[in-house]
Amino acid sequence: MFRAQLSSLLHTHNQQAMSSRKQRRSKILNNLLPWLDVIAIVAWGFLMLKYWLTEELYLLIHPNYFALVVVAGIVLVIIGIAKGVGLLRRPEAAANVQHMNLIPPRLGSILLIAVAIVGFLISPPVFASDKALQKGVTDLSTGNSRLQPQSFRASIRPEERSLVDWSRTLSVYPEPDAYSGQKAKVTGFVIYPPDLSNEYVFLARFVLTCCAADAYPVGLPVKLPQGQTREQFKKDSWLEIEGKMATETLSGKRQLTVISNSATPVPRPKNPYSY
Repeated sequence: MFRAQLSSLLHTHNQQAMSSRKQRRSKILNNLLPWLDVIAIVAWGFLMLKYWLTEELYLLIHPNYFALVVVAGIVLVIIGIAKGVGLLRRPEAAANVQHMNLIPPRLGSILLIAVAIVGFLISPPVFASDKALQKGVTDLSTGNSRLQPQSFRASIRPEERSLVDWSRTLSVYPEPDAYSGQKAKVTGFVIYPPDLSNEYVFLARFVLTCCAADAYPVGLPVKLPQGQTREQFKKDSWLEIEGKMATETLSGKRQLTVISNSATPVPRPKNPYSY
């Protein structure tokens, strides 16, 4: 009888001790979980500022929105710090706050932190020839209707036009013979058109209207100087092409083409996109 009572008391004590330890662990966890929100908010604030300070923001959005990103980053850091100060002052109150969630509590913060870590470790990629070919860049040399209208400058000399300027010009008046004989000096990255011979490359640039998600390529076919082939210029390398415009029949289409006198390799510009 005595042994049974003692065993029962010991069992009850063990259960109470286990329950007490679980409660302490649960309380500590509940006090720590709200800090995930703080870390997520501050991390994204610093990530936005990091993109701006390293000039990687040029690879993500149009410069018109830089100020908005910088302000948002500063605001997020301030909100995160304020929320952290509140947790330090009243941790119990924060642990008891209930939210309506479509996903499990704190999972959203964990995902945001994970994505922010990836953003700090990996630089945004620069779109290149593979992406351009997927979007059909070689069909754009007759003009691109997506290009935004610009103020017309009659005094601009042909050799001062960029690839984007030429594409805008062709969008207004796509007859290639109208530009034959005009001088050209353009810079862009090299694409190997699959349906053209080795004496041709396609010179292209991407245009951003808002952000990288809506980037689209524009460009022109280039006939390389005599004796040169595209194998001499690596795919995705940047070239400055000087020459004259001419009409050539490429892949069964009459296209405005740069007949180059020189093809000079140049470094990729700090900002590889146009707007």
